[in-house]
Amino acid sequence: MNGVTRSKLPLGELLVSKGLITQDQLRIALLEQRRSGEPLGKLMVSQGFVSEGVLREALSENLGSQSIDLSRVIPAANALALLGKDVAKRLLVLPVALDHAISRLTVAMVNPNNLVALDQLRTLVKGLDIVPMLAGESDVLHAIDQYYGFELSIDGILREIETGEVDWSSLSATDNAYSQPVVRLIDALLADAVTRGASDIHFEPEQAFVRIRYRIDGVLRQIRALHRTYWPAMVVRLKVMATMNIAETRAPQDGRISLSLAGRPLDFRVSSQPTSWGENLVLRILDRQKGLVPLDRLGLEERNLNLLRLMIARPEGIILVTGPTGSGKTTTLYSILNHINTVEVNIMTLEDPVEYPIPQIRQTSVNEAARMDFANGIRSMMRQDPDIILVGEIRDRDTADMAFRAAMTGHQVYSTLHTSSALGALPRLLDIGVQADIMAGNIIGIIAQRLVRKLCVHCREAYAPDDFELRLLGEPAGWSGSIYRARGCAHCAETGYQGRTAIMELLRMNPELDEMVARRATMQEIRAVALRHGFRMLADDGCRRVLDGTTSLDEVSRVVDLTERIVL
Repeated sequence: MNGVTRSKLPLGELLVSKGLITQDQLRIALLEQRRSGEPLGKLMVSQGFVSEGVLREALSENLGSQSIDLSRVIPAANALALLGKDVAKRLLVLPVALDHAISRLTVAMVNPNNLVALDQLRTLVKGLDIVPMLAGESDVLHAIDQYYGFELSIDGILREIETGEVDWSSLSATDNAYSQPVVRLIDALLADAVTRGASDIHFEPEQAFVRIRYRIDGVLRQIRALHRTYWPAMVVRLKVMATMNIAETRAPQDGRISLSLAGRPLDFRVSSQPTSWGENLVLRILDRQKGLVPLDRLGLEERNLNLLRLMIARPEGIILVTGPTGSGKTTTLYSILNHINTVEVNIMTLEDPVEYPIPQIRQTSVNEAARMDFANGIRSMMRQDPDIILVGEIRDRDTADMAFRAAMTGHQVYSTLHTSSALGALPRLLDIGVQADIMAGNIIGIIAQRLVRKLCVHCREAYAPDDFELRLLGEPAGWSGSIYRARGCAHCAETGYQGRTAIMELLRMNPELDEMVARRATMQEIRAVALRHGFRMLADDGCRRVLDGTTSLDEVSRVVDLTERIVL
């Protein structure tokens, strides 16, 4: 985006055409502009005809520039360091994000069409591609005053707290001044977690300190331990940001924070839980860019990818995705929905809560207070003429009955189920109360998955597996190949792993398996028939990823039981 494209209408006419102001208001603003000479947009904001946010969005659409809401942005400290405060004020520019990997600097500007300001920026930050985003003038000036002149690094803020006189008890719900170190500390921790690629942030109060841990690549790592006296103000700040009740400390609460970090919009799902030493807070980071993964990038081998495409192609029935919490079930389901999302089909979802908004898909959150549970939600969606329905989770008999009823009446249904394997979904559904006759013929297929960490390509170490490891991998004794193990380097923070991928097993139902389900055959009988039809288990897919060098045997053993492959 170059930020300089087209201008369709004069600003006043644009606002009138959108119904944002009246002709009378436009005449008043134009008269005032002739008297004062100030910009029309600034006058309309000062006279209360439109808000800065409304004006920003209208200008953004008219100019073809992307807009940015600076009230929901935490600028990166390394981006702010590129421009001095005086220069930023003179050019009316706020550096927002710096991406060294692609040499790109994102800036908020009052006028993205200001070629003089853009040329001066390019001179000051040579070698960087400037990406301008539209922001209101008062927002830019306020943000410059807010962020410049204050310590923004975690270590610097902690030094300021420890060496200065900070009254932690003085922070109130309405005191959000950036001069408060706790405000900057929370912002710095959120930005740090996003930069490190964390999926969750844990704030855990203990008797004498507060432990801060990030979940990175599925494994928790302790990042900081802060003095206990910091926590009351920190928890107030987090609860204010998440619009939670700061006076309630004895009951669990849920909230949500929306921010822009590292140049992209992010949501944080916040959960508080009372514990012996205070409220425990966990923030789940919801990154929309990571949430939508193309189907062919899920990590499936070609056979399983083709099998999944065959399952999706069946027009009616239910597809279940199973696995423990945090195994990537939602990502897989969203990838499937995004793959089949066209204007020809009506896709509706019922989730708890909606994690990643997808254009053209009607998404609804479960709301117990409004008596919108999964069963009632499905009942309501059935009257909305859906073709495809996603039910966040099958938890009870009512939800299961409604999901299967939708599948039986010509709809394609997707849902999740908490079981350890694809075959384990069958007895689980029976346990919930779904009749075997209903299950037979209406289940398209079942997917079970886990997430395993990928070996760091910079430091992974090849070695020859011993006989025991060969037996775990299902390879014959004397096999001459090599596999890899984790080592650790600066690229992977000495962990040996970087990123994650999914391992899956896909059970595609067929008439023979349907007949066995209907007559309640044993699991051993169903497994034998499934294997005869080419079913490959989780352990097989995990070992495949070990043999191709993607991950290590230790990592696969951490999430999948490989001991069944060994007969003593």
